[in-house]
Amino acid sequence: MKLVALVPARGGSKGIPGKNIRPFCGKPLLYWVCRAAEDCDTIAETYVATDDEAIAAAVRALGLSKVRVIARAPETATDAASTESVLLDFAQRVEFTHLALLQATSPLLTSNDLAQGCARVLEGQCDSAFSAVRQKRFRWTAQPDGSAIPENYDPQHRPRRQDYDGFLVENGAFYVTSHERLLESRCRMSGRIEAIEMPEDTYFELDDLFDWTIMEGLMRRREQVARGDLQARIRGLRLVASDVDGCLTDSGMYYGEQGDELKKFSTRDGMGFRLLQEAGFDTAIITLENTQLMQRRAAKMKVPELHQGAEDKVSVMTAMLAPRDYSWEHVAYLGDDIGDIELLKRAGVSACPADAIPAVRSIVDIVLDTPGGSGAFREFAELILAGAR
Repeated sequence: MKLVALVPARGGSKGIPGKNIRPFCGKPLLYWVCRAAEDCDTIAETYVATDDEAIAAAVRALGLSKVRVIARAPETATDAASTESVLLDFAQRVEFTHLALLQATSPLLTSNDLAQGCARVLEGQCDSAFSAVRQKRFRWTAQPDGSAIPENYDPQHRPRRQDYDGFLVENGAFYVTSHERLLESRCRMSGRIEAIEMPEDTYFELDDLFDWTIMEGLMRRREQVARGDLQARIRGLRLVASDVDGCLTDSGMYYGEQGDELKKFSTRDGMGFRLLQEAGFDTAIITLENTQLMQRRAAKMKVPELHQGAEDKVSVMTAMLAPRDYSWEHVAYLGDDIGDIELLKRAGVSACPADAIPAVRSIVDIVLDTPGGSGAFREFAELILAGAR
């Protein structure tokens, strides 16, 4: 089985011009659903179907490894075209067994929400699934004579909110179905359908600037909660480690007349290691390189653990944790490139310099203000020390 995600992103938004790539909490709007799909292990690949080169360029710049751009057929990008037309066109061009339709206008979607919906369909519990929010509102229907009648309750026996089940409303975040069902029904949902409930604050969709203001406020509230969680994780740290090139250096390669290799280090980073050590933290350096230069630098900074030639940094860190009886939640790691990604994903707190590659910046807890080789590790150390107090 292969489940892929599709994000339709037309360039001709009328309500909010340029909506799909308009900055939302500092990132292009469609980043948030692409990020949710990227973090969902069930989803093999995510395709953004667009007719707009600016959107395509923005997607490529996101630095998400599972996200692809696919051209949207012109007939599916008109004002009158349905989302189903995009799905059916996509189904003719990409191989998959199951499909998750995601909508960029639902930035509060999480990978956990997606995983629930995908699992229900893949496990055969239902044929299609969609995201919904439970609303506890009393609905009325207007009559031709101007009167109104209740739809879902008896005014003579008004239930208390806590005793009222309410009703489900599609929030438009995602829909999951199979390739077979999609082609048979020509609809995003068919057969036995299940609703996957999401939090009440995901009710809104971004249709106008008023919605935008509300949803950015909701996202910022989530980020505040996440920062509180980050502070808790910082307080649990015991070991702080760093890569070398691009973190403790500027990633430049300098050579003298005799062919000897030179590297630029920051004395501020040396002080960062010292401050951590004085505060009781274990410190380490893990690098793919293997040079005497790095041995001398580690010795001068009095870093007790230097691991060079580390092709598998996760294994190196695993070996370091065992004798200390530490777990991954006790680890903080600073990395900047592809070789650091797996370790960054496992670390209790992860960070990267300001000039790290996009694929790293998109997954870490902290993107530092300082570039590599200019005191990035010192900045990271000070953030840890401040949070540990």
